[in-house]
Amino acid sequence: MPALSLVALVSLVSTVFAKQLDAHPPQQQHRHWAQICSGNPTNKIRGCDRYGCGHFGADRHSGKGKHVGVDVICADGAMVYAPFSGQLSGPIRFFHNGNAIDDGVQIRGSGYCVKLVCIHPIRYHGQIQRGQHLGRMLPMQKVFPGITSHIHVENCDHSDPTHLLTPNAPVVPPFPQQDSHWATVCSGNPTNEIRGCDKYGCGYYGAPRRNGKGKHVGVDVICADGATVYAPFSGELSGPIKIFHNGNAIDDGVQIRGSGFCVKLVCIHPIRYNGRISKGQVLGRMLPMQRVFPGITSHIHVENCDHSDPTSNLERGKGQRV
Repeated sequence: MPALSLVALVSLVSTVFAKQLDAHPPQQQHRHWAQICSGNPTNKIRGCDRYGCGHFGADRHSGKGKHVGVDVICADGAMVYAPFSGQLSGPIRFFHNGNAIDDGVQIRGSGYCVKLVCIHPIRYHGQIQRGQHLGRMLPMQKVFPGITSHIHVENCDHSDPTHLLTPNAPVVPPFPQQDSHWATVCSGNPTNEIRGCDKYGCGYYGAPRRNGKGKHVGVDVICADGATVYAPFSGELSGPIKIFHNGNAIDDGVQIRGSGFCVKLVCIHPIRYNGRISKGQVLGRMLPMQRVFPGITSHIHVENCDHSDPTSNLERGKGQRV
């Protein structure tokens, strides 16, 4: 074969191979995904319950086909992280009936494409990094009482993602966001744990409101009635902040602006409504929420002044009152 023809053939093969790689990116078998749900560091997969089983290929409860994904155990309201870096797209509607868990998002990148369903993402578009905060687990118990709550994880090509979710190597921790962490907000809750779901609703950002009017524009940090409340960052106080406007026992709060943040803390009684306060300094006391909402998980409503999501500032704090 003439040398020129050989060069042309090699060039043609290289071009075809490159196009195939673009269309079918390599699955990177040796790289495991990061932790997907807080509280499940090894991405443990749901076993079997009265609704069915969570492993890939499990028979569906209706008898129609097989399970084309896996179910990663995740408590209602838990924080969800990106398994790998990539581009978000969505929303993904799995049930197509508007129920309380009919939401999700797709991530494509790093040689993978996956759909994560039964979660509410922080956004449906843009780039996200491996281990970065992706969203919140939706209230599955509302739809399937007694089920093992879980995220449905489905590869876009319907292949089995199990080996990527269950590494033998150490799990990659969630994406660090050390520079913007706030201090502990409530005594007895050093990590600023966010309220899950109870009979009154859920505490995560974007949760549907119980009256069906809009979404939750803040997060609810668990705090026992009467507990000491601390300033999450240094800044200037202003108030009072009244969100109920009915004079009930928890209709009080304060705003803090400073250190690049502006936040309202509600259902607390501050030591004062004006002046400077330092990060970690005593700010006030949690008001008696049980008196107004018996049986609720008592909490401080934390709302950014611009209605953006404060979760990343509150999560995985060091629990130190600076």
